Amino acid sequence: MYSVTKRISMIKQPRGGYINKKELTITQLEDGITLNESENIHASLVGLAVDYMTRFMMGAEREGAFSISLKGAMSLDLFTADKKQSAMKNAVKLLSDIEGIDKKSITNACKLAGYDVCFRAGIMGYRPVEEINPDADTIENIMTMINRSISFWKEYGPITKDGFTFEGGYTDTISTGDGDYLAKDTLWDFKVSKDEPKPKYTLQLLVYYIMGMHSVHKEFKSIKNLGIYNPRMNKVYTVDIDTISRSVIDEVSKEVIGY
Repeated sequence: MYSVTKRISMIKQPRGGYINKKELTITQLEDGITLNESENIHASLVGLAVDYMTRFMMGAEREGAFSISLKGAMSLDLFTADKKQSAMKNAVKLLSDIEGIDKKSITNACKLAGYDVCFRAGIMGYRPVEEINPDADTIENIMTMINRSISFWKEYGPITKDGFTFEGGYTDTISTGDGDYLAKDTLWDFKVSKDEPKPKYTLQLLVYYIMGMHSVHKEFKSIKNLGIYNPRMNKVYTVDIDTISRSVIDEVSKEVIGY
């Protein structure tokens, strides 16, 4: 059994992807800010920090916004022989010092995100969070992307559900996976890539939608669009679900998810 992202990485999609990027409606948002060119921590950590801090700034409790990070720290403690160095204790301390969009909070968010891998993929990919130290340019970029995300939600929100899983929708093929956000009629995913959406990103969204429709979450019944927001590029990408052929949905349901 696999996570959603792991399963998608195994799939050879048709040319252009199950959802071709030409089918996406693109909206460029403007704020007059140009991001710094260089960042000194991995893009995945930047993305997680932006995502979790946005949830926190939008009103989520700290523990809820960083729930995967806390689960990762707990997982690490279960496999660590040195009980004097508690990852969970360190994670709770980092979390308690997150207050808002400031240097210390952003640094702590990046460090906390470093625990995620322990829960998502296993402790083999863990790098000591003490080594995660975003520099000034990276922190400034993260701040800008959080502010962009907050502005995005003011226009495209409100959020009806975030950080959701798919109870009732998992299969013998896909056993884990969590989505980003649901709004009134759109399933949203946040990406901070420097590139336009790749086929694996749009397939991920489609898989989330199909699993959501099979899950216990009734909110998916009102979803009419799939959307990606990229705060790095400040672009919005959407596709109307009704424009996705039934044959594509059936194939992804059977061959990718395992229904």
